[in-house]
Amino acid sequence: MASIKNLKKDINYVLGDVIEYALDVSVLKNEPKKGDEIIDEAIETFDNLVAKINAPGVENKKAHFKAINEELETKAKGLVEKINKL
Repeated sequence: MASIKNLKKDINYVLGDVIEYALDVSVLKNEPKKGDEIIDEAIETFDNLVAKINAPGVENKKAHFKAINEELETKAKGLVEKINKL
């Protein structure tokens, strides 16, 4: 992990791409409500991950940020799977 700044950028880019993909697929498959639910979940995930990054009093920062990065990967994969099931 290079820096907190890069981790925040990764979260922003990955979840931004997930939202964009959800919009595209929901429009193509004519499922706007399901797409909106997935987008809301992506925004909630973004808020939770950024809150974890900004959490004060973390003892082992390296392990903490690595866990956040892993959580980002699993959540993003889960969201993409939901989008593919539309």
